[in-house]
Amino acid sequence: MALAIKYSHLVGCLKNKNMKIKNICCIGAGYVGGPTMAVIASKCPDINITIVDINKQRIDAWNGPLDKLPIYEPGLSEIVGQTRDKNLFFSTNIDAAIKNSEMIFISVNTPTKTYGEGKGFASDLTFIENCARQIAAVAKNNKIIVEKSTLPVRTAEKIKEVLESNSDVEFEVLSNPEFLAEGTAVSDLLHPDRVLIGGEETPSGQKALNTLAEIYQQWVPEDKVLKTNVWSSELSKLAANAMLAQRISSINSLSALCEKSGASIKEVSRAIGMDSRIGSKFLNASVGFGGSCFQKDILNLVYLCRFYGLDEVASYWLGVIEINDYQKDRFSSKILLELNNTVNQKKIALLGWAFKKDTNDTRESAAIYVADKLLDEGALISVFDPMVSEKQIHDDLIYLWKSKDLSDTKMKDKLSRIEVFSTHLQAVKDSFAVAVLTEWDEFKEYNWSEIQDSMYKPAKIFDGRNILMGNKSIINYYPIG
Repeated sequence: MALAIKYSHLVGCLKNKNMKIKNICCIGAGYVGGPTMAVIASKCPDINITIVDINKQRIDAWNGPLDKLPIYEPGLSEIVGQTRDKNLFFSTNIDAAIKNSEMIFISVNTPTKTYGEGKGFASDLTFIENCARQIAAVAKNNKIIVEKSTLPVRTAEKIKEVLESNSDVEFEVLSNPEFLAEGTAVSDLLHPDRVLIGGEETPSGQKALNTLAEIYQQWVPEDKVLKTNVWSSELSKLAANAMLAQRISSINSLSALCEKSGASIKEVSRAIGMDSRIGSKFLNASVGFGGSCFQKDILNLVYLCRFYGLDEVASYWLGVIEINDYQKDRFSSKILLELNNTVNQKKIALLGWAFKKDTNDTRESAAIYVADKLLDEGALISVFDPMVSEKQIHDDLIYLWKSKDLSDTKMKDKLSRIEVFSTHLQAVKDSFAVAVLTEWDEFKEYNWSEIQDSMYKPAKIFDGRNILMGNKSIINYYPIG
């Protein structure tokens, strides 16, 4: 009898054994997919990983020189160099990668909708649905699908519905949101605060969840791999970004009060940051937050709250966005005011275009909106950023202007008044003001006396990141707060 029980238990264990993953496909070779898969490849050399994308130019760049990868992150090129063409591959053959994999990460863009129901707030899931339909059409064996893109609550349910309606293959859909800070993405992946995995509360769902957990546990301590249901995992991502953005908007709202009252935002931030209940992170005042996540995720959260009839909650989170917009507008207005209320035909130099240092990502960068407002006032804009190309700067502005339905004539006029330079000295020469909009470390090391000598007098420096405070060589200095 005891032997029969043991045998039965052994058979049950074998049936519940986690799936062996030999091949992973990641759809989307962007800021999340590229670094995440590179780190997994480096830590799991027995797993072959193929990152696929419809953008051939991007894939060619991933396969090209290591110093010209499409994404700049400290440490990324070294990891790609160690794993590429060994167990990390980049391809445009999406169907082949889907067929050959047991696990598929979906890491495509989920922008805010610009049309129809939920316009301006809800996530556009077109690319997600297209991925699901392509997987269903191609897959010949059971797959674990992993949501890596930032998605609204209950998206996994919709993905599974599309998959199962278009295929006889069995699918399990997991939520595995990323918690990367651009500029430190590789470090965040190697030493995460936590890895969050959400799965269905069914035997097959838990088996899939544990299979993914085993991959991360190759280098992440088991107690840092959190397992939840799918809905909690999806909402946790939105909630985390909303809470972080709320701290930034809170300190930025206080910076406006500091400027009116004579208080110092640096001293206020230090004082409240030493409270153990609050902590010091995300309490640096600035021209405003940007990036691909904060604004998009908060707007998505606002939409979800309104959808469920929680209008007061929606209004609270919308206020975080409104303060962020106010801060960018306030910074631009300060430049205008200090230049005698006119910048028409005056050259204004912007140092920094990326939304933060150590990345070439420009999505929702404050620089875009500051430049646009100054261009509306007739300014001549010069730009220098050590990692952002002229094409990207033009594309960012055109995307904004199209959302405002500007005419081609108006867009052409604005573009004619913006010039991108390859050195900071070229950008600042003969300018009336310099605005620091990205906290690149090299900006702190510049000879600011030389910069101001090359400008029209009085040469004014507007520090949107407060990185030059304490530099005694700068005169006519205007920090935040």
